[in-house]
Amino acid sequence: MKILAIDDQQLVLLSIEKRLTEVGYAVKTASSVEEGIRAYNSFLPDLVLLDMNMPEMSGNKMVQCTGTEVVKYIRVFRNKNTPILVLSGNNSESVIMENFNLGVDDYLKKPVSLDEITARVKRKIGAPIVKNFADNATPDTRMIQKNCIGVVIPCYNEETRLLSDEFKAFAHKNLGYHLCFANDGSTDNTLEVLKELRKGNESNISIYDCKKNGGKAEAVRQGILHLTKDPQFNYIGFLDADLSTDFRDFDDLVSTIENSDFKIVSGSRISRMGADITKESARKIISMTVNFIIQTILGMPFKDTQCGAKIMDRDIANTMFQKPFITKWLFDVEIFMRMRKFYGKAQAKKIICEQPLKRWIHADGSKLTMKDSVKIVGQLAQIALSYR
Repeated sequence: MKILAIDDQQLVLLSIEKRLTEVGYAVKTASSVEEGIRAYNSFLPDLVLLDMNMPEMSGNKMVQCTGTEVVKYIRVFRNKNTPILVLSGNNSESVIMENFNLGVDDYLKKPVSLDEITARVKRKIGAPIVKNFADNATPDTRMIQKNCIGVVIPCYNEETRLLSDEFKAFAHKNLGYHLCFANDGSTDNTLEVLKELRKGNESNISIYDCKKNGGKAEAVRQGILHLTKDPQFNYIGFLDADLSTDFRDFDDLVSTIENSDFKIVSGSRISRMGADITKESARKIISMTVNFIIQTILGMPFKDTQCGAKIMDRDIANTMFQKPFITKWLFDVEIFMRMRKFYGKAQAKKIICEQPLKRWIHADGSKLTMKDSVKIVGQLAQIALSYR
């Protein structure tokens, strides 16, 4: 039995192809509407698994195409009743009904597990007739997310602090995420640790090796610009290598931006009831002072600009990270200053969300010293003048 999977996001396609092949189906993939139609004619599949939203290049511009063209081609132009299963992150009832009216057979809402996809395919066309294949396939509850997310994780001399098992587990379980480790010219064995971490998760983990040490701001900037070249990512963000903000909270930030009109969602280490937020007392006092100065400079009521967990729309990422930052540690403030300058203060306040974290733990081995903290005030003055 043959299945044609059509999706513009390679993270999704690779996972689906691997799973359905393991079960015993013959699988062909296509990453665009045009390629999908050609594949349908040559492959003659028994079932089509189709994403509805597939941006494609038209000249020098990215345009939004839809899987509707594939459905119309199969149902109207070819007059075929090949089963069509839609895999989509759009959970609108009207959109779902529109798809059924067009003639699709099933509509799978993301996030969805590979097991559910397999079960729905089997229900529609039956299990593949391959001896011992389907029966021996191990369960796979890994999830395909609503969108594809690229995450930059800056690293400088992190060989003893990298929580490799946690990163591996997250990349394996969450198939819509791609973790890009930006090695900031480390002088220890960080690069070797990263290469070992990547083994077995090559499609979900990559390494961007900066040519020289440029500081956290430059490592994050280069990593994000690297990810913006890949059109499959809907959102791009960054996260500290020590996982002081853990993946559960980062996933909450992603959920907020997916279900809103915000362009940036920034984590915030605000102490509140029900949250597990710990800081050293000295750092807490310095942080409060710095935050007061930052609020004054920005003219916006941010409680915590410096939390190392942020997610943003890919267009924002591409626009705000083009130019190098003027400071190594306060680039978060510069991002918001750039947003204010680009959109105006009133609009910037509407499209930036500061979301309190449920958990944040201060990790030992921070690269920011107390001496650096004193320098921050001078750097803030530099930012205020540069972005005036």
